[in-house]
Amino acid sequence: MITNEMLKNIRRVHFIGIGGSGMYPIVQILHAKGYEISGSDNNETETLDAVRKLGIKVFMGQRAENIEGAELIVYSAAIMADNPELIAAKASDAITVERSEMLGLVTSWYENAICVSGTHGKTTTSSMLTQIFVEEGVDLSCVIGGKLPSIGGSGKSGKSDIMVCEACEFVDTFLKLYPDVAIILNIDEDHLDYFGTLENIIKSFRKFASSATKALIINGDDENTLKAVEGLDKEIITFGFDRKNDYSAQITGKQGLQTNFDLFYKGEKLCNLAIHVPGDHNVINALASIAAARYAGVSMDGIELGLQTFRGAIRRFQKIDYVKGITIVDDYAHHPQELTCTLTAAKGLDFKRVWAVFQPFTYSRTEILMDDFVKALSIADIPVITDIMGSREKNVHGIYAEQLAKKIDGAVWFDTPHEIVDMQTAEQKEKNFNEIADYIAENAKEGDLVITLGCGDVYKLAKILAGKLHEE
Repeated sequence: MITNEMLKNIRRVHFIGIGGSGMYPIVQILHAKGYEISGSDNNETETLDAVRKLGIKVFMGQRAENIEGAELIVYSAAIMADNPELIAAKASDAITVERSEMLGLVTSWYENAICVSGTHGKTTTSSMLTQIFVEEGVDLSCVIGGKLPSIGGSGKSGKSDIMVCEACEFVDTFLKLYPDVAIILNIDEDHLDYFGTLENIIKSFRKFASSATKALIINGDDENTLKAVEGLDKEIITFGFDRKNDYSAQITGKQGLQTNFDLFYKGEKLCNLAIHVPGDHNVINALASIAAARYAGVSMDGIELGLQTFRGAIRRFQKIDYVKGITIVDDYAHHPQELTCTLTAAKGLDFKRVWAVFQPFTYSRTEILMDDFVKALSIADIPVITDIMGSREKNVHGIYAEQLAKKIDGAVWFDTPHEIVDMQTAEQKEKNFNEIADYIAENAKEGDLVITLGCGDVYKLAKILAGKLHEE
């Protein structure tokens, strides 16, 4: 494990996969601290352009010679063991660390590291809280799981002692962080391929909560969260709809994407606020952000302005286009609970029909949560299922999109031979996306909402659909 002591004599740091959105904020912070940075990647991205603008040398393509002179080498979890730079790094005298371990060390550099955890809502809440600090005029550092337009990316390096960091529970990554304030939005069954049981997930969140040095800010309406923090000797601040919480809300009106609510603190009304991302779940995310911001000393004016100007992170109910009376939106929701929240919010808006175009992510999650996916996707008027994105997994159990689709009344999917689906080629995926986009373009009507859903690359389908509708 890397330590601050080990960093004292290091000047040159090399990042393998420097163009990743999770790498970029760490690159910014280390660059601002005066480290000499270099990096490599295989694909040109907007993030690489931003890295180059910092004056950082970027190698296209990954070769052993790229690491020459580096004393510390950071690699992302996506880097395979046979990567030539990683092989050379581990054979050298340089220190090699995975991104999440480096991020953990970085959080220890701040006096007020606010780490945002939860099975759902981390990116929206981290982004919302960041927006509040920005509007208050706080020069914070942040690492979030999506791109926030106001900071031009997925993170930034600031000069204050405040850091906002998204804390992901997958493979216990968040246990490497050093939170001063830990936020827990909710705890639900997810990543069961790693945790196995809900009880193990709760135990992991308890370890995370125990590591907070100053305060816990938790969803007081969530039973699993309450169980995780039970008996901990920490300052605990609660939020939720129930008035028993320290921070609570009562929704007073909804219009379009705007929700108004009365804010209460310890039962006393403070003010009426508005958010511009739909769904009751985003009121809960706002309460968490408000509680954390007030704990950090942000004024109510800064909070109100931050919420007023926040229009969501990219891929969080992000409007892609409006063509021929059809609204196309993209959302990162990939877990049944997230799908339920997103589709319930969508159905509460003024659209004639809601199309839910869902890309299942990993075979294990699709198999384990199959019935929950069926229930969530049935909220939509027209569910559409793409081929499963296997990502890090092999399809050892023979799980396919059709098995999910056949359980949902009125669902649409396109049969693809299983042996072709299992190959997961870019050409096959593009064919599947085009078939679906053609079907929707032919059958969607004015007043419909089409929302692409999933944590993979289904956002590409939203853009393909928009292009086809413009061509008609």
